[in-house]
Amino acid sequence: MPDTMRLLRSLDPERAHNIAIRLLSAWGAAGAPMRPRVPRLETRIAGLTFANPLGLAAGVDKDARAIAGWFALGFGAVEVGTLTPLPQPGNARPRLFRLHEDAGVINRFGFNNGGQAAGIARAAAAKRVGVLGINVGANKDAADRVADYVAGVSAAARVADYVTINVSSPNTPGLRVLQEGAALRELLAAASAVKGATPLFLKVAPDLSPTQIDDVARAAIEGGVDALIMGNTTVSRPALKSRHKGEAGGLSGAPLRPLARARLADFRRATGGALPLIAVGGVDTGAEAYARIRAGASLVQVYSAMVYGGPGLPARILRELDALLRRDGFARVADAVGAA
Repeated sequence: MPDTMRLLRSLDPERAHNIAIRLLSAWGAAGAPMRPRVPRLETRIAGLTFANPLGLAAGVDKDARAIAGWFALGFGAVEVGTLTPLPQPGNARPRLFRLHEDAGVINRFGFNNGGQAAGIARAAAAKRVGVLGINVGANKDAADRVADYVAGVSAAARVADYVTINVSSPNTPGLRVLQEGAALRELLAAASAVKGATPLFLKVAPDLSPTQIDDVARAAIEGGVDALIMGNTTVSRPALKSRHKGEAGGLSGAPLRPLARARLADFRRATGGALPLIAVGGVDTGAEAYARIRAGASLVQVYSAMVYGGPGLPARILRELDALLRRDGFARVADAVGAA
């Protein structure tokens, strides 16, 4: 496996990513699970039971091609997508850049995917041993973006354990305005009307202002959202070393960590603990996962850390997290949520 990782890192990032998905799909079908089974790590939110609080963030497996493989690596939840009603190619290549010196990634994919019909069909047929989320979005040229989300939620809710509305990608022009005011409330009302009994999650950006954070929190609570994912990639740029630091797109990985931590704290304050929070952005160790949980996250997700940590990362994070919970006397994950 180390040789495979070295080979993939020598290739164009997007090509390497696609090869990794194909390899993981084949490996997942063959079995060989790596998940540590530790009762202390089991947790429950939104009426769903998670074997552990570690999830794969949306954007890694956009077309739901390797669900069994991701679960076999140890994830308690796998979120696929973002899926749009119609297939779309996304933005022009190159659109994915490794920031090796910074342990980060910049992408400007633009919701490239093969469409909801194909992705949801694969999700329905996949072997799953954990919680499956489907992340939905709007087509770039949609005349009615709310209608696109309604179509996505309606279709995905028949298959997924939860559905996430993604209104926070920076790579679809104008999409982030759906996080604001009346537009967000209209979207949540329309999505809630078609989701049935399936929990509805909302994914928001880390680039929100304090006023926007308070408004999103109120809208999510009043709109019946079951959990809030904080957050997505950022358009801000901290000090970076990589030669790709000037590329346009969303920044993720280790450079996002301070902002993601701060926004998690902001949303914990704004929601008053009334809404489960899922932390994503710079989570790459058990210690970081534990810190986010103690800061108020019920679950955590990883994305860019898989590029640098490899397939053994989920199991390592879970072993480290279990040791930290045991050290501090927590019998279960839920007891540690917000403990800091």
